[in-house]
Amino acid sequence: MQKTILLITACALLFASCQSEKKEKEEIKIGTKKKEISAFDTGKNIFNGKGKCYTCHKIDQKSIGPGVVEIMKIYKEKNADLIAFLKQEAEPIVDPETYAVMKTNFAIIKTFSEDELKALEVYMTQVSK
Repeated sequence: MQKTILLITACALLFASCQSEKKEKEEIKIGTKKKEISAFDTGKNIFNGKGKCYTCHKIDQKSIGPGVVEIMKIYKEKNADLIAFLKQEAEPIVDPETYAVMKTNFAIIKTFSEDELKALEVYMTQVSK
């Protein structure tokens, strides 16, 4: 009889211990912290992805539109605001003749957040150096 009681007690303790351990494991949350992405990388992803800028703009040569190096050179020389242009708050200053083609992309650009626009500008500035 004592062995049976001892065995039942041991099983109860083991069961309680397992339940306690299970609760502890359930309460532990695995981190979901996102990896920080630099403004340059975000801009690069937008240029080559979401924005589809690469289809008309190459880095160092004219394609359908002017190259990024030329764009950034002119914006720097004229102390102009690229983001204002992308928001359609400023006139085209680099290649106004191809502006009509660029207009079709403003529907996409309007979906960009302020941070995305700034990241795109960071990327274009750095790759044009």
